[in-house]
Amino acid sequence: MSWIREIEEAEAAGEIAVLYQQLRETRGKVSNILKVHSLRPAALQHHLELYMGIMFGPGGISRRQRELIAVAVSQANLCGYCVAHHAEALGRYVRDEDELTALAEDALQPFLAPLDRAMVEYATKLTNRPQDVTESDVKGLREAGLADKDVLLVNLIVAYFNFVNRIALGLGVASSEEEIAGYKV
Repeated sequence: MSWIREIEEAEAAGEIAVLYQQLRETRGKVSNILKVHSLRPAALQHHLELYMGIMFGPGGISRRQRELIAVAVSQANLCGYCVAHHAEALGRYVRDEDELTALAEDALQPFLAPLDRAMVEYATKLTNRPQDVTESDVKGLREAGLADKDVLLVNLIVAYFNFVNRIALGLGVASSEEEIAGYKV
């Protein structure tokens, strides 16, 4: 559900029907943030390729850390849709309910490991004050243990979630508990 017309799964035909079917097979269902692309199937396909590459592709940061970055960026942007979706995904890796609740409210928690703290601080700064990011911020990620290829991955994840938060916020993409839960990946 959003502020623009979307092609519902029951009415989908052609390229968008194929994409919806692939999403149901791989993810279990079609999320609202992806359905909002339905009027431009090629954009949805490119969006999915970018998302899968940065969130599930190889790299020196874990899936938990990637979801933590997603939550941090979405919090900074006040994007409730993405906070809810990625806090739910983070729950697959953070088994302590109190820690998960705390992270869902504020990703910068005192119990974070130094690398996680450095990534969340970088993500928040790049989101809120991109013009203030300096080489010393990147150096901080290196000192926390990241190789340059993983610094790039962190940057790409931050940039991606700023992009997707603006899709959700700018088009009024809505979520519900039912819509958020039950994804395969």
